[in-house]
Amino acid sequence: MSGGVYGGDEVGALVFDMGSYSFRAGYAGEDTPKAEIPTHVGVVDDIEMKMETDGGDTPAPPDKKYLIDTVYMKHARKDMELVSFLKEGMVENWDIFEKVMDYVYSRSIKSESCLHPLLMSEPAWNTKNKREKMTEIMFEKYNIPAFFLCKNSVLSAFANGRSTALILDSGATHTSAVPVYDGYVLTQGIVKSPLAGEFIIQECRKMMEELGVEVVPPYLISSKEAVPDKQPPKWKKKENVDVTKSFANYMEKDVLQDFAASILQVCDSPYDPSVVDTMPSVHYEFPNGYNQDFSSDRFKVCEGLFDPSIVKEAQGNSMLGVGHVVTTSVGMCDIDIRPSLYGGVIVVGGNSLINGFTDRLNRDLGNKTPPSMRLKVIAAASSAERRFSSWIGGSILASLGSFQQMWVSKQEYEEGGKGCVERKCP
Repeated sequence: MSGGVYGGDEVGALVFDMGSYSFRAGYAGEDTPKAEIPTHVGVVDDIEMKMETDGGDTPAPPDKKYLIDTVYMKHARKDMELVSFLKEGMVENWDIFEKVMDYVYSRSIKSESCLHPLLMSEPAWNTKNKREKMTEIMFEKYNIPAFFLCKNSVLSAFANGRSTALILDSGATHTSAVPVYDGYVLTQGIVKSPLAGEFIIQECRKMMEELGVEVVPPYLISSKEAVPDKQPPKWKKKENVDVTKSFANYMEKDVLQDFAASILQVCDSPYDPSVVDTMPSVHYEFPNGYNQDFSSDRFKVCEGLFDPSIVKEAQGNSMLGVGHVVTTSVGMCDIDIRPSLYGGVIVVGGNSLINGFTDRLNRDLGNKTPPSMRLKVIAAASSAERRFSSWIGGSILASLGSFQQMWVSKQEYEEGGKGCVERKCP
């Protein structure tokens, strides 16, 4: 079953790309995903308790109700826990994963799963049994005609028109460097560091505590008044809002994320208070109306990404800064291919969009790269290209004519079982 079975325009392949922060889905051949939904899902017990069928009066355990996507999930409800189905970028909770897939097919794609071949991204460190389980679910439950699993770092390289590169991906939960050579991941060179988006949010939270700024998510605010700079905010709190800790944390993180994206900046050179104090300050207003100018603080928060030694906690010293992640990864690869990796360091991931991130990386790597190597740091200018790079790579790959015989077809799955994914998807 090769060649022209899925090629042509009749039926478009789908591309699904899962990241720690959001799940991107859309049709191959398009520029951007059709839908981006959070990987966190609201879980509530369904109130209508079912009576046990044996005639007793004991109520059965309530069914769980899953609230997926921003509109449903960010609506304050009593007893709603927000959970993610991923851990370390790999699927951990398969039940919730299937609920999200059902939602994506019915609401985002609005088509039957059995009509579309599916290309799915996976982290470079995904395990064999998780890959096989994914293949099994997609063929058995969703009855898809063809399937392909591809490492998200390889897809990011393709999105930038290269088959050999070093992918530096700084996302929500970790920053990783993955060497890709000729379209294959060199597993011995994968390096991960927990210094990423969540770390930045934690640092923002500490900064707010030090400055005495209360971070109030919008769901708590019933009304507010405009106040002059640095004056205490005048706002009214909504009555009777009863939410779980996980929901409150997520919504607070949402506010801090917006703050980080709008205000934070990475210094071009290692943090120096005398230099930073000369930089212009930036104004920010919080949802409850409190507003303030931020100057040197906005540079200090990000410094830990590049220089973990300034992080106050003890574990700060064992973590690798962004530049270090790259050099360590290249150093673990064969000496012959190091020049081509240094010559194509591709920066992707939502966390890399912090102002000044690539300039600082360029400078740090410039100081660490051996003089015989030519360093080239590549970062797409548009935020969508950097956030969705692996989705875009999948979109390009799945629409190529030469790729059509690479699919694992339903027939191959039925003949060879779930193990065929290991053979056909490197």
